[in-house]
Amino acid sequence: MATIKPLLPLSPSLKQAIPSPSPSPWISCKPTFDSTVSLSMSHLNRLPRLVAVSVAFNPSGNFDLSLYDDEDDSTKVSPPMPPKEGRIEVVIDNDVIRRLDLSPFHTATGITSPSFAEPKEFLERTIGFTINYTREDPHDPRELSEFPDIRLWFVRLDATYPWLPVVLDWRAGELARYTAMLVPHQMNMRMGVVFNPEALELFIMKKVFVVYSWLKQHKIPKPRLKTSDMARMLGFGIGDELFDLIDQHPLAPS
Repeated sequence: MATIKPLLPLSPSLKQAIPSPSPSPWISCKPTFDSTVSLSMSHLNRLPRLVAVSVAFNPSGNFDLSLYDDEDDSTKVSPPMPPKEGRIEVVIDNDVIRRLDLSPFHTATGITSPSFAEPKEFLERTIGFTINYTREDPHDPRELSEFPDIRLWFVRLDATYPWLPVVLDWRAGELARYTAMLVPHQMNMRMGVVFNPEALELFIMKKVFVVYSWLKQHKIPKPRLKTSDMARMLGFGIGDELFDLIDQHPLAPS
């Protein structure tokens, strides 16, 4: 019987608390550690089937994830790493968001159609977002990922360019923030963003299928490694067996 193995050893409390996902030989859904981004499946008394991560926003719109320790209330979110030098910056504001206008993305990246995007430059420079959003109520405590209009803008962007996560500035937290815009979650005063684990897993798997095929289509070296690294940044390990299955049953580019 296939089992899911943790990418790193878990503490006894975590081993007991984490609900077992459905067995699969090619995906591991336990926490991974990175110098910048970490994700854990933590036990919550009131929310036992959610994934807890802490999120810190700064004025430039970047944020970083840090491992949540359910036994240590003093854990603090580390400051986010600065944006990668020379990265492509997409700046959006209330008006752009309200009109679901993707032109700032097109202007910043030079991409006008999904079929004409060349991965090499974007993989090297990476892409990030600055969200200049003015709240109607200046005392509104919600984070940016909790505003439906902002999330809808990112939903449209993702529907148009589904491979986008792989070219984001991962180490400055852009991949994690992008995920928060698209995956159902709740905000917790102590833990930050709390993702639904099933929704997060489906999101990751969809992106693995899309990104791997897109990288192969454009003949990018080591597409398996790049795709696996993307999944690992969000705490998921992908086995070669999955890539073998995709390669055995390829689909024509759409």
